[in-house]
Amino acid sequence: MVLGEERLAAALAREGYFADEGLRTAIHLALLLGRPLLLEGEPGVGKTEVAAVLSRVLGRELIRLQCFEGLDSGQALYEWDYPKQLLRVRTAESRGQEIGDLYAEEFLLQRPLLRAVRSARGAVLLVDEIDRADSEFEAFLLEFLSDFQITIPELATLRATHVPVVVLTSNRTRELHDALRRRCLYHWIDFPDAERERAILHAHVPGLTEEAATALVEAVRRIRALPLLKRPGIAESVDWARGAAALAGGAGGWPRALRRALGLLIKDEEDTRVLERHAEEVFDHR
Repeated sequence: MVLGEERLAAALAREGYFADEGLRTAIHLALLLGRPLLLEGEPGVGKTEVAAVLSRVLGRELIRLQCFEGLDSGQALYEWDYPKQLLRVRTAESRGQEIGDLYAEEFLLQRPLLRAVRSARGAVLLVDEIDRADSEFEAFLLEFLSDFQITIPELATLRATHVPVVVLTSNRTRELHDALRRRCLYHWIDFPDAERERAILHAHVPGLTEEAATALVEAVRRIRALPLLKRPGIAESVDWARGAAALAGGAGGWPRALRRALGLLIKDEEDTRVLERHAEEVFDHR
């Protein structure tokens, strides 16, 4: 049974994920229509976490396929355990026994797509950073998404008893094919507004005061407006809040704690230099 929009929003919030109305609607429609959900946005806005949270909300196994350049169908579907097959051959020959079937189930190595097809209760399949894979793999994935079945010539054609919930993410390092976009329900995730980011911080940083959360969110928003190579994401702002909260009891209080914990927010030397040049407007803004 597919959750209604209000129940879905409540369930996501209980898991600490505060989606805006657009994202909640996209997730609801993807579940209702059985369509893959393609999420794009800058790194750190919570694309991958959508799949993780959905797996908990729906009570399904999370299966992750991490994409990279050179990823092929064998690494994504299944492979045969050649060392184990070779060992069987040598053992049988040394004992004068029959080799038996080298393509039996015991020699099959299940990769993410096959695991998703064979999941007994259905799965949430996360195809993470599809833009990092080659165009050829993208075309193969489109074929897989059309029928959710895998043919293993030595065994059989396996079709999913429970169609997996599929979430694809992309950081737009390259453009995806129109064919894949047409197959999916699409949503762009932006950085959260100030109210939602404060709610996220309160959910993930116990004991954080409203004053501290407001100060941190305002600082993060000003930092994201700087010409950085990598703007800090939600995970970084949560880490920054945790680190600053741990340091806030010392001399200088919260403002100094924010500066001291910057290594949890900014992860690039050049971006650090940019922030140093704009420190006054970021931290002493009125």
